[in-house]
Amino acid sequence: MRVDPASAEGSKSPHIARMRIQAEEADFGDHMREDRAVKAIMPALKQDSLGFLRLNLRWLSAGFLMMLFSCFGQTFFIGLSANDLRAAFHLTNGGFGGLYMLATLASALTLPWFGRPLDRLPGWKVVRFTLPALALACVFLVAARSVFVLWLALFMLRLFGQGMMSEIAFTVTGRWFVANRGRAMALIMQGQQLGMAVLPLLVVLAERASGSWRAAWFASAALIILLGLPALLALMRTPRVPQSQERKIGIRHTDRDWTRSEVVRDRVFYLLLAGTIIAPFAGSMVFFDQDYLIALRGYDPVVFAGAFPVMSVATVLFGFLCGRLIDRFGALKLLPYFCLPLALATAALALIRSVSGVYLFMFIFGVSNALTTTVFGVLWPEVYGLAHLGRIRSLVLSVMVVATAVGPGLSGFLIDVGVSLPDQLLSLSGWCVIATILLTLAARHVRLRAAATMPPQHLEG
Repeated sequence: MRVDPASAEGSKSPHIARMRIQAEEADFGDHMREDRAVKAIMPALKQDSLGFLRLNLRWLSAGFLMMLFSCFGQTFFIGLSANDLRAAFHLTNGGFGGLYMLATLASALTLPWFGRPLDRLPGWKVVRFTLPALALACVFLVAARSVFVLWLALFMLRLFGQGMMSEIAFTVTGRWFVANRGRAMALIMQGQQLGMAVLPLLVVLAERASGSWRAAWFASAALIILLGLPALLALMRTPRVPQSQERKIGIRHTDRDWTRSEVVRDRVFYLLLAGTIIAPFAGSMVFFDQDYLIALRGYDPVVFAGAFPVMSVATVLFGFLCGRLIDRFGALKLLPYFCLPLALATAALALIRSVSGVYLFMFIFGVSNALTTTVFGVLWPEVYGLAHLGRIRSLVLSVMVVATAVGPGLSGFLIDVGVSLPDQLLSLSGWCVIATILLTLAARHVRLRAAATMPPQHLEG
């Protein structure tokens, strides 16, 4: 007999109390039995990496390209022109950081509304209006002659680049893949890593060759329209339907599909957010103020830009490992370790003044990126289900976008009042330790909640 979760909630009966005790005691055993069941099924279904790529190249390529083109709205890319924009509009670090924060906050507020079509329309139809809007934002940035137009360009870059392109990639990939969701997320994230590896150096070289920072933005708009749009429309018109065997072995810790309003009322949701927003917060601070850090410590801009490939290589290598671990154990098992690499990375950049500190930071931050992006891609469907994934993920992404807005704004303000970026990074390292504790508690609560809604015979079995 299956216990109705709704009737079990808040019940004080001895049977339910006994059931919850059994759930906690059987948690480890249940996972071991689940693991043995998966092992029994996997030999018939398991694909090697090349086979997985060959069978799913169309959909993995689409996700890869979406993450690549999201780079044009990411902080690291916009930050490459930060000094030129500040000089053109006579803004201080705090002034430009505040403007960027307002633009990003506005994009975060509107993102949930733009994310709604993903629950009703095919992904390619959403891409069809997102990419032209992103290209238009690149042109607006170059053509801006007032602070308002600059703000509008930043708003559109953040909304349609970092926000919508990432949102579409994560949502459609989460639906296309079930048993190999972790591996798929790890593969598509390499699009963003490719962008982070090559774009900073290409932008620096383009500026030196042309003598203007605007050339790179014109080229970006052309690349989006001429390459990105037709390629993605061609790849995404045929959706992937997960096989029935994949649905059976997909790791799942939720007994039902949650609505967005239910997620908002769930206390665990806020514990998860407290840990997951720290990585985008820290990354936006460093990448937005990279020109400030270069001037503060006297780094060569080309040498600094050369550190980005180190981060990308680390993210690629550890991303595949994290994808395998997630498919094997689930995202919740990795959640307690989510913030530890970031704690080491921020401490390294804060304490090591030589350029070697930058390269060490980029390497460890790459490890953190691998863990963050793969876990982020899989965690929400694992905890809250698939039926309302578009709306739930747009809500989560909005909060993360807010974190990337607050990071540069707060950092610029603190720099203006005399608190250096290295000192700020030391504080972030401490936040990572606190977040680790919160994520450990959240993962345990989700497992126990799922176990408490299992049938009694399964708990005893």
